[in-house]
Amino acid sequence: MTFPITLETPIRFPGPLPDAADVVVLGGGIIGVMTALYLAQAGEKVVLCEKGRIAGEQSSRNWGWIRQQGRDKDELPIVVESLRLWQGFATQFGDALGFRQTGVMYLANTDAALESYEAFLPHAQANGVDTRMLASCEIAALLGTSADWKGGMFTPSDARAEPWVAVPLLAGLAASAGACLVENCAVRALDVQAGAVAGVVTEQGRVRAARVVVAGGAWSRLFLAAQGVVIPQLSVLASVAQTEPMPEVFAGGATDSHFAFRRRMDGGYTLAPGAEHDFFIGPDAFRSFFDYFPVLKKDFRSTHFRATAPRGFPDGWTTPRAWGDGPSPFEAVRILNPAPNRASLGHVQDRFAAAFPALGRPRLRLAWAGMIDTMPDVVPIVDHAPIPGLTIATGMSGHGFGIGPGMGKVLANLVRGRATGHDIRRFRLSRFRDGSAPELGPALA
Repeated sequence: MTFPITLETPIRFPGPLPDAADVVVLGGGIIGVMTALYLAQAGEKVVLCEKGRIAGEQSSRNWGWIRQQGRDKDELPIVVESLRLWQGFATQFGDALGFRQTGVMYLANTDAALESYEAFLPHAQANGVDTRMLASCEIAALLGTSADWKGGMFTPSDARAEPWVAVPLLAGLAASAGACLVENCAVRALDVQAGAVAGVVTEQGRVRAARVVVAGGAWSRLFLAAQGVVIPQLSVLASVAQTEPMPEVFAGGATDSHFAFRRRMDGGYTLAPGAEHDFFIGPDAFRSFFDYFPVLKKDFRSTHFRATAPRGFPDGWTTPRAWGDGPSPFEAVRILNPAPNRASLGHVQDRFAAAFPALGRPRLRLAWAGMIDTMPDVVPIVDHAPIPGLTIATGMSGHGFGIGPGMGKVLANLVRGRATGHDIRRFRLSRFRDGSAPELGPALA
């Protein structure tokens, strides 16, 4: 498997689409793939429909971090379980996943950042995570640089993997467990009868099923709104790059407020802005302004606002909001492939060179961008919807790759009416309309 994943990437899972299933999963990112895997392992007849290619969007475009460090306190137990599951997959697949427990390091540019890191320590200790604070002299020794950070936080057990190969491999595991995965098969609408889910309408025909999971990433809001379920999800663009091979300064991943880097299996680094994102202003953004006001105040300086989304994007001005069971926006744009912010990546190159002057300015081999589905409080919706038989799993806010296996287990249990194994009340759909005070999670990363 090579990156980027495009429509020229050969279809690995062609179907055929069955007439009926126990559960239909919408979306072939890591959340959908892991949900399908654990449902199939539980004996459910599950069909996963992906409009383009497995992992074609954010699940292959992320930083490749498997991170416990800095997680929201309610996500942390799930990601701790996820790390154990990743370790099992690494044993099963060997080096193919690129899985390495090489640690994640946060580097503080300010005293305020250092204080926020210290606030995470009680949550780490409560969940058995080996996070510790670093003095500036320790950072200098670990990274071999004299860069002037105030201090930092380090979790040695955190890991990394190569997302564009890992997620398709895990999809193959789901197929081996009995899940039917169908690429190039957009779900156009729910089939709702007598007020409850009775299946889905796809471009290849109808599938009868009493349970449906929407794990559509950046597309979830658009799909759900057309079915009468409104969620306050938006998406931000995150730019990422791959460097040419270069000497190793750290085997894991590290970030400050300006730049982030992660060692790759090919001998280079994955680079990204530490806190910058691009945000396209569309109709949904206007509708959700007051929902997002608290996080906008917090992240205003690190967000680049763009007036118009590319044509056909989920919150594009001309993107259809209703289409019945006819051709849908999901067929018009099968893979979101936004252009990266080259200026932001140029600043990242400069910051990297300033931090590691002996290496100089890194040369980029490839640059790309992905659309991160996020929520006003930067934690996901994982809950049953008002339509009986419908479950929502979206708004992972940039955390999906690392937390995917654990969240897949949670969702499989939720769909089957079993105990989820974790307290997921924080992720309920109703929190946005029941008068609950917003509780902001950690920033996107």
